[in-house]
Amino acid sequence: MTRPIPRALTGALLLALAMSTAPIAAQTFTVSQDDTLEKLLVAQKGKRVTVKLGPSDELTGVVKVVSPKVVHLSEIAGREFFDAVIDTQRIVAVIVRTK
Repeated sequence: MTRPIPRALTGALLLALAMSTAPIAAQTFTVSQDDTLEKLLVAQKGKRVTVKLGPSDELTGVVKVVSPKVVHLSEIAGREFFDAVIDTQRIVAVIVRTK
């Protein structure tokens, strides 16, 4: 014979499940007329972005360092134990999750 699960425990389990499946928090992203790619990447330092390098080439990771010539991404998606240093001249677009 099985014992029923107490209501308080059921509620706590449902709350924990809901919180664990909650979407990643959105980031704020604004662009002004005098912005450059470098300035936009600096504003995203410590946050996850996707840099598009070509028609089918992109990397997603956390912005660590930005200089006029390169950007350092860590925690590369699909390659969590790797970092990447990307030539800023090759970046076509920066994609940021906002919702």
